[in-house]
Amino acid sequence: MQREKNNIFSGIDWWLVLIYCLLVFFGWINIYAATSTEDHFEIFDFGVTYGKQLIWIGFSLPIIIVILFIETRFYERFASIFYLLSILSLIGLFVFGKNINGAKSWYAIGSSTLQPSEFAKAFTALAVAKLLSDKQFDFKPFKNHVKAFLILFAPAFLITLQPDPGSALVYFSFLFVFYREGLPIYYFVIGFLSIVLFLFTLLFGNYGAIPIMIYVTITFFSIASIYMTVYYRKVFKRNWPKITTIFFIVCSFIFSTNFIFNNVFKERHRNRFNIILGKTTDTKGIGYNTNQAIKTIASGGFNGKGYLDGDRTQGNFVPEQETDYIFSVVGEEWGFLGSAFVVFLFIALMLRIIHVAERQKSTFSRVYGYSIAAIFFFHFMVNIGMVIGLIPTIGIPLPFFSYGGSSLWGFTLLLFIFIRLDANRSYEW
Repeated sequence: MQREKNNIFSGIDWWLVLIYCLLVFFGWINIYAATSTEDHFEIFDFGVTYGKQLIWIGFSLPIIIVILFIETRFYERFASIFYLLSILSLIGLFVFGKNINGAKSWYAIGSSTLQPSEFAKAFTALAVAKLLSDKQFDFKPFKNHVKAFLILFAPAFLITLQPDPGSALVYFSFLFVFYREGLPIYYFVIGFLSIVLFLFTLLFGNYGAIPIMIYVTITFFSIASIYMTVYYRKVFKRNWPKITTIFFIVCSFIFSTNFIFNNVFKERHRNRFNIILGKTTDTKGIGYNTNQAIKTIASGGFNGKGYLDGDRTQGNFVPEQETDYIFSVVGEEWGFLGSAFVVFLFIALMLRIIHVAERQKSTFSRVYGYSIAAIFFFHFMVNIGMVIGLIPTIGIPLPFFSYGGSSLWGFTLLLFIFIRLDANRSYEW
């Protein structure tokens, strides 16, 4: 049965649409709370921050209509073209980009700006879905690992050079998609161990991390040997060159950590790591935003102070509160209950996307669904973790909440392409 041509809304998942609308609405009223003043609170004043966001929300509707109108084959057929255009748009920033806060991440369009990295995530997700849905593709050959990682490396590298390392880190979220489609788990093990060793080395120094590593290694193999004495000996005897090589690689990684940290990382990044690790305390300098955000959230208590009654929000205690630190507004004015509701909405969004992805008949649609779920999860986890001081300040938006047209449109594009792909599934037999 063919899809009804005269009804673009046929077959769409209304639960995803409902969650999207709730997130966008709740996001806007918190932007309004963060940027309105007693002297200036006119809702339809399009010259101020919350008014501009209302314009971006209004323009999202025709974007959604266009996305739903286009046939699903179009997205799959031209996925590579979209990806190439996104790469070219990122390269063009180095020539035509506008420098804002030390980063060339925006194109100036009249009095507005457009950030192509927000759209590159959607087009990269399409390219990943295109590659992994190829009938000839299999994650067993190592060359296919390289192909998959190159798709992620190109945009991540260009975004890092802007420099915008926070946005580049989002591409690590695709590892979850690769794992779902057959990537060996040892990539995650190596990545996790690298992060642990990196943090241990920063905390305890080169000679402090090595004893810890040796202790963990000895403990692991000792426990294993109790249960698998014979097997363990055979494995060690057969693989001792590999084990020894890995050991020396790990040692080299440890000794290179401090050099990379001190010579590659910028000072503001080093300071943020040192604050999170408890090596330094700076509530007035680099740690000011996070410190104020934590106090603002804590002041909301269980029920919150009430909408537009947050004195810290209205007093502009938290810089950039309408963008990266928008969650602090929720914490103060809506309290624990409101914060829990926002978290619930995001979890519901991601679980619904995964549920819908699993029912897809097309590998392309399933992979794309998992890709956007991973992207949303990364943004949600990192942004809120940053605001409450659990991870270093990275500077990525909270989807549908943080102020910005590029961010809103990029996430809208991500979600509604998937909704369109799923709608087509309902009309295929």
